[in-house]
Amino acid sequence: MNLNHVNISGLRPIVGDGRKLYIETYGCQMNAGDSEVVLSILQGDGFRYTEDPAGADVILINTCSIRDNAEQRIWGRLRELRQYKKKNKGLLVGVIGCMAERLREKLIDQEELVNLVAGPDAYRDLPRLLREAGGGAKAVNVLLSGEETYAEISPVRLDKNGVSAYISIMRGCNNMCSYCVVPYTRGAERSRDPQTILREARELFDGGYREVTLLGQNVNSYRWKNGETVAGFADLLGAVASVDPKLRVRFSTSHPKDLSDEVLHTMARYPNLCRAIHLPAQSGSTRMLELMNRKYTREWYLGRIEAIRRILPGCSISTDLIAGFCTETDDDHRQTLSLMEEVGYASAFMFKYSERPNTKAARHMADDVPDGVKTARLNEIIALQNELSLRSNRLDVGREFEVLVEGVSKRSDRQLFGRTSQNKVVVFDRGDARVGDYVRVRVTDCSSATLHGQRVE
Repeated sequence: MNLNHVNISGLRPIVGDGRKLYIETYGCQMNAGDSEVVLSILQGDGFRYTEDPAGADVILINTCSIRDNAEQRIWGRLRELRQYKKKNKGLLVGVIGCMAERLREKLIDQEELVNLVAGPDAYRDLPRLLREAGGGAKAVNVLLSGEETYAEISPVRLDKNGVSAYISIMRGCNNMCSYCVVPYTRGAERSRDPQTILREARELFDGGYREVTLLGQNVNSYRWKNGETVAGFADLLGAVASVDPKLRVRFSTSHPKDLSDEVLHTMARYPNLCRAIHLPAQSGSTRMLELMNRKYTREWYLGRIEAIRRILPGCSISTDLIAGFCTETDDDHRQTLSLMEEVGYASAFMFKYSERPNTKAARHMADDVPDGVKTARLNEIIALQNELSLRSNRLDVGREFEVLVEGVSKRSDRQLFGRTSQNKVVVFDRGDARVGDYVRVRVTDCSSATLHGQRVE
């Protein structure tokens, strides 16, 4: 069906005369959302967005520290930016986000590369920091906050399609998984006022968006208390779903230890709460999970999977998996493979363990699995997941789904692509459909990554 789209210019970057700001974002969805907050703050200070780094007055690199290779990519990118600094002596380059928090001294010592360093809770201070950097000072603010949520700031949307957007509902993390640097770079957990989240969702829907993803390091632990009023994640989900039945709602990421039946029953009550849950397992071995400080066992995790299947039949499940964590044995690895088989994940993010400085694992555990063994185990995990994804997609052949159209296919401008409620990508002939429409599609074929279908009139 065709939906009436309204002008979304109020949500989009301001271009034209003014100091030019270019932002590059690395890492997770939280970073993508943060870049939109940064742009909103700096537009208020007179900056205008550009997609051309060569014409920028300020270049900000929003960084990730979750793995060493992510940081190495950013160091490489900073060296590449020298070409722009040589041509524009007044160009300011800033590093913001998690890497700024973790490596502030090392970054600010690189004066020929970096003029400004700002942590995830210091974005309101960017106008001042840029003025200091412009005057030749070392501009640094990496103070973590126990309260900052940027709740009242309306992000300036940088997505390309005008259909799907992120809403950050909380910041920080209290879980202290032994391998993870996030609590050290993003601070303690704090939740946003639900009214500000609902305001943002309504703004997006009124601006033509048809899908929002609620973001948090652990969305299941969302909790807002104001006097006698307490709102948990299930309450928030129901409220956002009630903004409009044509607004799809997703969320990420769920921690297994906090995924309640209440959340699942709320999802079952609202058809526009998408039937897809990202539930990071990290390992299939209870011994590994204890070392990782995940606070659940394999049996607990499988109990949550059973609850999803029972309360939300047809819900797709995706996960995160780490290969080669400290002391991992062949048996631990086989337990991860068997967990994958038992759950039958639709998709997964899969990584080799990368030791991060100052985490509990780095301080107290030996990174003793050889890199070659990590790589071999990761390759086994990837190969199995490709098979599981293909199995999952084959089950959808012959079925009909409501698809939200997100864009034109990369292979042919005569085809569109969108996603099902289960978060699977479907490619189909465009006909008269437009980006932002909901269409019915019958799946006719698939690969491990994509469904192929035909419009159903």
